[in-house]
Amino acid sequence: MNDRKEALRLEILRYLEKHSRVDLGELAVLMGAEEAEVANEVAEMEKERIICGYHTLIDWDKTGVELVTALIEVRVTPQRDRGFDRIAERLYNYPEVYAVYLISGSYDLLVTLEGKTLKEVSRFVSEKLSPIDGVLSTATHFILKKYKDHGTIMGTKKESERMLVTP
Repeated sequence: MNDRKEALRLEILRYLEKHSRVDLGELAVLMGAEEAEVANEVAEMEKERIICGYHTLIDWDKTGVELVTALIEVRVTPQRDRGFDRIAERLYNYPEVYAVYLISGSYDLLVTLEGKTLKEVSRFVSEKLSPIDGVLSTATHFILKKYKDHGTIMGTKKESERMLVTP
């Protein structure tokens, strides 16, 4: 791949990561490239699974929908020739599971899970996750408030409630 094409791809990726709804014609203008060239690059990166999907970030607290998000640390026994992949694959196939990451530290996997209630999430951990062969232990952390998610500040800053006093 030539340097110009690689630089264009990186520019496209950086912009799409923050503004996934951009029109390809508008993106081409921003990149200083032809619309067809940008469209071809985006299509190629989708085909290569460099671009894996497009997502909308929603502040569920403002919708009235009850939703509980938990981060679950999971310690597992790696399997011969498969490492952590078999257990990670089993976990990410559950519809409640939002994300699975291999991490460093005291635990091996970090699972992000969404449910309607604390009890529902706890039941998932105790009935589906913990009994998996190779899972040694779990630690569940519930997200109480999101301040920033995917690079976006959630909510709005509150203005100071102090009155301005001038001499």
